[in-house]
Amino acid sequence: MAQPNIGLLTGQQRSNWIRLRTMILLRWVAIVGQLVALTVAQRMYGLQLELGLCYLAVGVSVIGNLIAIFVFPENKRLTERENLLMVLFDLLQLGFLLFLTGGLNNPFALLMLGPVTISAAVLTTRSTVLVAATAIVIVTLLSEYHLPLRTELGYLLRIPDLFVFGNWIALVIAICFIGLYSRRVTSEIHSMSDALAATQMALSREQKLTDLGGVVAAAAHELGTPLATIKLTSAELIEELSDMPELRDDAALIREQADRCRDILRDMGRAGKDDLHLRQAPLMTVVQEAAEPHEHRGKLVEYTHDPDAGDAIDQPAILRQPEIIHGLRNLVQNAVDFARSTVWIEAHWNDDIITLRIMDDGRGYPPQLLGRIGDPFVRRRKTQTDNQQRPGYEGMGLGLFIAKTLLERSGAELSFANGADPYSSASPEGHHVGAIVEVQWPRSKIDARTGDNALPQGRNEPITS
Repeated sequence: MAQPNIGLLTGQQRSNWIRLRTMILLRWVAIVGQLVALTVAQRMYGLQLELGLCYLAVGVSVIGNLIAIFVFPENKRLTERENLLMVLFDLLQLGFLLFLTGGLNNPFALLMLGPVTISAAVLTTRSTVLVAATAIVIVTLLSEYHLPLRTELGYLLRIPDLFVFGNWIALVIAICFIGLYSRRVTSEIHSMSDALAATQMALSREQKLTDLGGVVAAAAHELGTPLATIKLTSAELIEELSDMPELRDDAALIREQADRCRDILRDMGRAGKDDLHLRQAPLMTVVQEAAEPHEHRGKLVEYTHDPDAGDAIDQPAILRQPEIIHGLRNLVQNAVDFARSTVWIEAHWNDDIITLRIMDDGRGYPPQLLGRIGDPFVRRRKTQTDNQQRPGYEGMGLGLFIAKTLLERSGAELSFANGADPYSSASPEGHHVGAIVEVQWPRSKIDARTGDNALPQGRNEPITS
């Protein structure tokens, strides 16, 4: 079964989520902070500043905000280019203020990290690199070129050159590290958000398929009345057409087929959408239902169960949940895709746990990715063999992530392993030497006959109208 096709968002698309009003609000906060800092520096500490140029720099930000407020609508979303220009403007404006107020001797030089962090969070990698490079250039220039800070009495305020150099190194490292850290975390959050959206779509799709069975049952119940009318009308026609044998035979055929439809619908229309047989099934029945779409793809799928657990008739009945069916279906699909010839599905159960193992005779999971199996968007370089086995497959790990997420929602724990070293040429073919997935549930989580999940047993009750 193909995975749900969702439009995974790029960084540039996400940057369009930022409203102009948000950036304007942040800039107002920066403007107020800059004015407060200039006022305190002059009035409380008596520092000699180039107030005209300082207020000019702040005034440019004020004018830019006012223009944005009156020219653009309140709900305007910034494009990638517009976001980049606004961040660069704020970075250059802050750099100019620091030039006027002592350069790296000014402790507020730490604020250079702000635009870089914002860029890493909302812009693309290319834009983030450009902003970070610009910040490093500005910091480097400020370490050498700046207007000195002087007190009211004319004393020069500056820290030793060694500390200036230390500040420069610290800022450059912080720009690189915080930018990379913020970018990495943001990308991880976005990837997880996209993957969870795909999982929700997959679950919704499987839920619709499950509900369809109930809809069919309900529809069958509703068809009972028109079929009864057909039967009654055909019976009257048989009596009225006694002197016309050919037409009488046609009416008899209509009645016979109406009786046949009645017999077929008798069992289908008893419980509507609450059909007990749609809500639970024996363990191996659910497993076979999940694997059925992949049984005829040129690979042998074998089903076995623990002989010590009892005969098949003693196997547990489990909840027929969409999460379980779709999750197992994805695991079987992955096994069939990479198996050489055979996939084994083994079931084990006891009074406490239910375990399924899905194994294949393929090459197994890449050892370097084994610890990351189940994470979304795990890419690796494709080999020629991969292209032959799964042409067009991008290998993002989204299918296994969906399976893992859905099955864990049902209470399962998943583990991934290899039956043998995939790089070893000594592994015999035809044995369980490929990938192994073990899915284990506490029996109380999915058992449909005991515990909190117990469902009614027996035949469906007829619907009375």
